[in-house]
Amino acid sequence: MVENKYKMTQEQNIFFAKRNIIDSIWKSANLEGIAVTFPETQVIYEGGNVPRLRLDEIVTINNLKHAWLYILSTINDNLQINYISSIHSLVGSNLVDEAGKMRVYDVSMAGTNWRPELPTKEKLEEVIEEYEKNISTDSILILMCKLMKMQFFNDGNKRTAMLVANHELIKKGFGIISVSENNKIEFGEKLIKYYENEVMLEKLKQFLYENCLDGIR
Repeated sequence: MVENKYKMTQEQNIFFAKRNIIDSIWKSANLEGIAVTFPETQVIYEGGNVPRLRLDEIVTINNLKHAWLYILSTINDNLQINYISSIHSLVGSNLVDEAGKMRVYDVSMAGTNWRPELPTKEKLEEVIEEYEKNISTDSILILMCKLMKMQFFNDGNKRTAMLVANHELIKKGFGIISVSENNKIEFGEKLIKYYENEVMLEKLKQFLYENCLDGIR
């Protein structure tokens, strides 16, 4: 179990998140395989265009912007299925089939033969209820990992899970989480191992805590 790495006021954490919002979006886009630079991300965030990028790549970045602004404007909202679905609706807008709706067909996962079982609202409610028993940095990281593994939506689950985690982290003043280019490969490897074996959750969580969690001490 990891301790709380940061303990800011909610106001301080919101300020920190706003200062780093473009950086967070840039890292999320790179994690999805979009070869966009930080300056290009800033141009798109400010409403500009980057002609060399595909339309779907620009939409992905704009969707991340809208989702970030949403979680910051609803920071004290309770974590419920409808709230998570609202985040996914923004992440998947004009990109994902049935954005915001629960996955109802089987999917395969790149890099592994493991396949997630079909999700249910009951299973997601169990994950949320378990998380709410003791809200901490540790439980938020576990929540994020479980949401990624559950694959509740048709696509965009990593982005959605990370935004949910950031909503909960910022609400409590625990920092923000993002995966940098330097950590992308190791994160992907540890995530796949966790998909394949539940006991790998602790190693994935520890990696995220040590390398991907940032804030003001």
